[in-house]
Amino acid sequence: MAPVEELAAAKINLDLWVVGRRADGYHELDSLVVFAPPCDRLRFGAGGELTLEVTGPFAAALADEPDNLVLRAARRLAARVGRAPEARITLDKRIPVAAGLGGGSADAAATLRGLNRLWRLGLSAADLAPLAAGLGADVPVCLASRPTRMRGVGDRLEAIDGLPELALLLVNPRQPVATAAVFAGLAGPFGPPPEFGPPPGERGLLLEWLRARANHLEAPARRLLPAIGEMLEALAGQPGCALARMSGSGATCFGLLDEESALAPAAAALAKAHPEWWVATTTTAAR
Repeated sequence: MAPVEELAAAKINLDLWVVGRRADGYHELDSLVVFAPPCDRLRFGAGGELTLEVTGPFAAALADEPDNLVLRAARRLAARVGRAPEARITLDKRIPVAAGLGGGSADAAATLRGLNRLWRLGLSAADLAPLAAGLGADVPVCLASRPTRMRGVGDRLEAIDGLPELALLLVNPRQPVATAAVFAGLAGPFGPPPEFGPPPGERGLLLEWLRARANHLEAPARRLLPAIGEMLEALAGQPGCALARMSGSGATCFGLLDEESALAPAAAALAKAHPEWWVATTTTAAR
């Protein structure tokens, strides 16, 4: 079998509204999610025992993980089809870890897609969906890696068509923030977000839609990691920044810029002022 490669794109929460808290302690969410570079790269080779080699600029952050989500995804898929989990996997880790960009979830989803191809299983996206759901709340949305309205505990997914292309400047302080600690800092009360219909396809209207919403995890994350506030202030101060917000549970923040041409100079300015930060530019595809 020839090796198979898969990209795992970063998941960016353009908003994240906490609707409520369930009796089991999990929170109900409502979030508009898009996917864009940077991407982790996964390569799957046939034969031998299941192994994982991690390379790339953020490999060290996974060195102490006893059981990577990639390996769990591989074993779960193998068990589903009744075969041995034989594969040599290489993960080129380019998305920051514990950063609110869904890197681990995207890697797990890419593993399901990649091994489905390597092992020639012929499973559909619907077949893979239950496996994804068992691996984590963000894995199902990462399986398709397309603009999505994600609700509930990640189990209610609505594909969104017609979103405009967005120019995004991503910044991370190279410091992780624990998702569980962020959720523990939520005070409530909770309730549904303002409802103006589906996210609109015109950029100006989409900005209005997003500004009426928020990321409810931003405040507790900022209390845990003050650098988040510094990044948001720095992003908002860049010329042409229409919106500065945190993604997911942090600590990565993004600035939505008016023009793609403004990305490179803004990134250079932030990198010069804060060399300790990870800075990246990206654009989402018009869908």
